[in-house]
Amino acid sequence: MYQWRKFDFFEEKYGGKSLIPEEVTGKIECCSSGRGKVVVGCDDGTVSLLDRGLKFNFGFQAHSNSVLFLQHLKQRNFLVTVGEDEQISPQQSAVCLKVFDLDKMEPEGTSTTSPDCIGILRIFTNQFPEAKITSFIVLEEAPPILLIAIGLDNGCIYCIKGDIARERITRFKLEVDSLSDKSHCSITGLGYRVDGQALQLFAVTPNSVSLFGLQNQPPRRQTLDQIGGNVNSVTMSDRSELIIGRPEAVYFYEVDGRGPCWAFEGEKRFIGWFRGYLLCVIADQRIGKNTFNIYDLKNRLIAHSLVVKEVSHMLCEWGNIILIMTDKSALCVGEKDMESKLDMLYKKNLYTVAINLVQSQHADAAATAEVLRKYGDHLYSKQDYDEAMAQYIHTIGHLEPSYVIQKFLDAQRIYNLTNYLEKLHEKGLASKDHTTLLLNCYTKLKDVEKLNLFIKSEDGVGEHKFDVETAIRVCRAANYHEHAMYVAKKAGRHELYLKILLEDLGRYDEALQYISSLEPSQAGVTVKEYGKILIEHKPVETIDILMRLCTEDGESAKRGSSSTYISMLPSPVDFLNIFIHHPQSLMDFLEKYTNKVKDSAAQVEIHNTLLELYLSNDLNFPSISQENNGVDLSLIARSGAVLLSKAESNGKVIADRKDMYKDKDCLERREKGLHLLKIAWPSDLEHPLYDVDLAIILCEMDAFKEGLLYLYEKMKLYKEVIACYMQAHDHEGLIACCKRLGDSGKGGDPTLWADLLKYFGELGEDCSKEVKEVLTYIERDDILPPIIVLQTLSRNPCLTLSVIKDYIARKLERESKLIEEDRRAIDKYQEDTLTMRKEIQDLRTNARIFQLSKCTACTFTLDLPAVHFMCMHSFHQRCLGDNEKECPECAPEYRSVMEMKRGLEQNSKDQDRFFQQVKSSKDGFSVIAEYFGKGVISKTSNGPTDTNRSGSTSSGNGF
Repeated sequence: MYQWRKFDFFEEKYGGKSLIPEEVTGKIECCSSGRGKVVVGCDDGTVSLLDRGLKFNFGFQAHSNSVLFLQHLKQRNFLVTVGEDEQISPQQSAVCLKVFDLDKMEPEGTSTTSPDCIGILRIFTNQFPEAKITSFIVLEEAPPILLIAIGLDNGCIYCIKGDIARERITRFKLEVDSLSDKSHCSITGLGYRVDGQALQLFAVTPNSVSLFGLQNQPPRRQTLDQIGGNVNSVTMSDRSELIIGRPEAVYFYEVDGRGPCWAFEGEKRFIGWFRGYLLCVIADQRIGKNTFNIYDLKNRLIAHSLVVKEVSHMLCEWGNIILIMTDKSALCVGEKDMESKLDMLYKKNLYTVAINLVQSQHADAAATAEVLRKYGDHLYSKQDYDEAMAQYIHTIGHLEPSYVIQKFLDAQRIYNLTNYLEKLHEKGLASKDHTTLLLNCYTKLKDVEKLNLFIKSEDGVGEHKFDVETAIRVCRAANYHEHAMYVAKKAGRHELYLKILLEDLGRYDEALQYISSLEPSQAGVTVKEYGKILIEHKPVETIDILMRLCTEDGESAKRGSSSTYISMLPSPVDFLNIFIHHPQSLMDFLEKYTNKVKDSAAQVEIHNTLLELYLSNDLNFPSISQENNGVDLSLIARSGAVLLSKAESNGKVIADRKDMYKDKDCLERREKGLHLLKIAWPSDLEHPLYDVDLAIILCEMDAFKEGLLYLYEKMKLYKEVIACYMQAHDHEGLIACCKRLGDSGKGGDPTLWADLLKYFGELGEDCSKEVKEVLTYIERDDILPPIIVLQTLSRNPCLTLSVIKDYIARKLERESKLIEEDRRAIDKYQEDTLTMRKEIQDLRTNARIFQLSKCTACTFTLDLPAVHFMCMHSFHQRCLGDNEKECPECAPEYRSVMEMKRGLEQNSKDQDRFFQQVKSSKDGFSVIAEYFGKGVISKTSNGPTDTNRSGSTSSGNGF
């Protein structure tokens, strides 16, 4: 901040440094201000109240041992203190909170008095264990409710809310940090923010800044920053912003996080806020002293700076800033009045600073005008008349006009005087003398146009009593064109009025304004007749008129927006002939029209014309540089483009056009062209809102690679997309394109990787890096067999075997693993089959001995009649009920197997599904092998045989 200017906008009060009264005997531990008093608390438990000038008023014993914190309330004359008293028992803490009513005094003898203590509260209880208090703040809600926040060194905040005098309070605890190292989690600063019904509490520790929403229950914590601040380096601004001073800068915090910061270097011993000024006590390590700076952040200046001793407390009262030092000396600094500050700036000719100062402090308009007047006088003395007049114009309404007029009556400064008088008339503050003086200025300047306009705006003309045409003809011959125009307008002779404006005077703005006032039908005919002249001289205004004619603006809006009337609106295509030599204006017109009208009947023709304009190198386009004579312009553009496409389709590319694309305007138009290609082909439409063949021809004709790639990709011509990259030898773009378009999971074409590999195989140069990346994706998606990869890359003599060595090794290793897995699966299936066959043979040939003595269902002793199953389960006949043919325990598993078998047999009949799987699979042979493995294809369908087999199986379950 070395660039900020330093000023002495503050001064020391009471003759410089003051002293704390001798009546304050103890060491000052805390201070507070408010209601015209400064309150100090000492380590001996006393509280002293000081009047203006730091004169002792009275003191009293608030606590037995020490006063730790105190705050003087603003709404009511209450004093809240936190201090140490005598400890009654080891279980109770000595720290307590007291509330004193300073309006009620109790006599304690002949010489001393003390205020009435209306409430005493123990801060620490069993639910709120004791810790060291590091910060303290009180908020006055609706009286008599107080909200007290007490910050501790363990990262907790104890909150007490209610009427302490009546002991109607509630307590709750807020957790900020719970680190083991207490030096980094103690609460170093607190600040309330009240926004309507929302009540929030800022909490600062050395390593965090938090915000609690107290309107929520439980309060919601929000972390604003992971870096906090130290004690005395935290304060609140008058806009309820949290301010934290750190060695590198001063930071402001809002409810949504960190706001602006100001890079004031140095350790911030104290941070404060006073009437929009930022107060900082900064330790200067170089000189070993402290500097007290007052910053005006709005105007970026240092309002006051001085070297001070070791500061122990900083507070504001009586319109002053009070610094209390460790040696009990005090320094009172007060702001100078506005006049003194302005005089200081005037002496240094810092008028811009003075203007900013009065505006930032919301001075009245008269005071601001006085500063502007002095600034104007200063500029006038330096003969900077234009800037001086600019300042004088801002004083209109407060400064006597004659003061300015006398300075600029010289003929050389008549332009400035004219400007001032015009502003007087604009604000309606001109007198008749001013009007006369302005007319004289026009005469001396020979500004006939302004003179006539001025006169005619003041005076009116009655009914014409002469022949209109004759009067107009004579006035034109005598060069009194203004009068002729006036007569023509009054008589309603539009054609004569416009003829004078355009042919005699060339006043195109008035002509455009007049055309705008005509009926739409007459305005359209007039624009077609005079459009070429208007476009040449006033293209922007003419385009605005065309927009009103071709859209529903202006008079058309008054007629309503019925579909019949909308269909009668002229099309922009009807006015293309007036832009024959001004393609840039045509482009602006069509852009505005397409931005406003989204569903025009001629949008295809409009988009085709815009594409031709965007993609042309020099904005010369043959299709609109000739009279259309009723022929569709888009057809002409297409026929010419098709011929050119046939010429370029032979592979002849014009190389010398590339240098022309460096032009900034050409690049911007091409960006617009690409944007139009995209937005005119919405995803929900099969065909775009332009001729796609014409668009491709234009892109090829002007070598517009981006547009060509977009169209090919939109038309899913992916082969052509990569062909463009191949033609440009853009290997990086080619691989990126294949990554985007070759992903089959996203609807891409995986065969693009094969084409890309073929391209690198035939490239004839070293492209090992690219080939390795391509092989990665071919291997990932299993696009090509390794033999094809080898054959393809063998054509490139610049490639070595090391390029595909890893790829072939991984392929062989993977195939070996698959073969080994298949062998293990075969062995396992053969073993399982042999086991099943032995079990079946055993069931058919050997007898089963049933030794179960309990029923499987009810677990009671098995008695006759009983049913035994071959699965070695036994049941009472009564437990089975009517189902005696299958075991209840094994039946669900058997049914699931039969259902799976029937499903496989059903799949064997679904030929469409089989062929679809073969077609969509990367390895069709594996699908066929899977069907054979499941016995679906090899199994022959024989209805009676299946029936008998199933019947025998089910009957074999029971015994």
